[in-house]
Amino acid sequence: MRRLPLSLLAASLMLAIGTANAASQTTIPAAAVKTAEQLRDKAMGDNTGYQIVESLTTEVGARLAGSPADARGREWAIAKFKELGYDKVYTETVTYPLWERRSEHAEIVAPFPQALDLIALGYSAGTPKGGLTAEVVRFDSLDALKKADPATVKGKIVYVDAHMERHKDGHDYAIGSSVRVGGPVIASRMGAAGFLLRSAGTDANSRTPHTGVTGFKDAKDAIPAAALSNPDADQLTRVLAYGKPVSIKLELDCGITGTYTGANVIGEITGKKHPEQVVAIGGHLDSWDPGTGAIDDASGVAIAMAAGKLIHDLPQRPDRTIRVIAFANEEMGLWGGRAYADKHASEVSRFQLGTESDFGARKIWRMTASVKPEARGAIEQIAKVVAPIGVDYDASKPGGGGSDLSQMHAKGMAALSLTQDGTDYFDYHHTANDTLDKIDPKELAQNVAVYAAFSYMAAQANGDFGSAPNAFKSDGAED
Repeated sequence: MRRLPLSLLAASLMLAIGTANAASQTTIPAAAVKTAEQLRDKAMGDNTGYQIVESLTTEVGARLAGSPADARGREWAIAKFKELGYDKVYTETVTYPLWERRSEHAEIVAPFPQALDLIALGYSAGTPKGGLTAEVVRFDSLDALKKADPATVKGKIVYVDAHMERHKDGHDYAIGSSVRVGGPVIASRMGAAGFLLRSAGTDANSRTPHTGVTGFKDAKDAIPAAALSNPDADQLTRVLAYGKPVSIKLELDCGITGTYTGANVIGEITGKKHPEQVVAIGGHLDSWDPGTGAIDDASGVAIAMAAGKLIHDLPQRPDRTIRVIAFANEEMGLWGGRAYADKHASEVSRFQLGTESDFGARKIWRMTASVKPEARGAIEQIAKVVAPIGVDYDASKPGGGGSDLSQMHAKGMAALSLTQDGTDYFDYHHTANDTLDKIDPKELAQNVAVYAAFSYMAAQANGDFGSAPNAFKSDGAED
């Protein structure tokens, strides 16, 4: 046998390793990149997304989970998928507690009698007939409440006065949501009679309170809980500053009245080569009840539906299936997302890539990703396609998949996060001001362009993005 010189042998081995590494890399063919660019450009001038969000917010309006409008929303989604030409439309049931809001009222009864604008929180208990009157005790943060002596709280109405500021990525919502979700539970355990918070919102000058869910898991543990508008929170804080005992009368007619079975509504554009492999995108179909749920989250449903429609209208079907999911009851605790993940956990390896839109309809400005190392090059290819329309790729952060699809990501689905400009999102979030006029059609079109381009490229990729059971368990994604 002829022996190769060591230097030549080493070079041969390096070439073989390099060839093997190249073969393991996920890449997107040039033809798919070109088609994605065409999809992007077409979407930027297309108004399908806006027409969809206008239809949902006008024909159905607010869609509180478990309400009659919830059922109308499901029927709307089924009909809309079919109207848009999706190849397959179906539902998957989701069961959850039925919480109902009927009315709410509050007033300071001493020392300076006056009405307060507020709204009951999800899973709040109702007050006794005739209302609840109790002294108020104020805390400036959730940590301060946690450290309080329970004796100072027992029998009183706890008021947590934590502020949020505007940020492009909306990160102060971590402050407001932790108070809203965790505060009532802590107050209840300490023996409080009720709970109030400064709304988890950034609209300092609007007497429009922000609703949202609490962390109560069992109705027997719930106490009356509500959010004050920011100006009313300011007023209560000023009254408390006089140093006199302050009493409030709460009248909340709300509570859990049983269980309800809704459904995730799903539309598919069937892949021609690998129909069993899916790119998953979506939004949540439910909304809170004061507004019409335009930015939260009719826009997300519309973005995903319109992106799928653009891909559907191409001359040929994509290689993999585009699956658009309109999730049920995200607002009361990711019920639709959790049910979906539980049902499809065993199929996680078939999920090519996914993300949900649930942060309004302003322009997407940042993309992050949780994928296997060999797929980073493909993500960079996607980044180059969406960069001309204002999207920066931050390779240092994980991609969590958005609200509901974070549950599939937790099972091991490779995921993106596509972050909209949220500077003013929490001015309107969960309020009566979440209405269609807050959506700019051109900005919405940019969202559709990003979703259509990335979805198509992922569907056409040579190779996968690393989805596998528990594949991204330690990536630190917080979506």
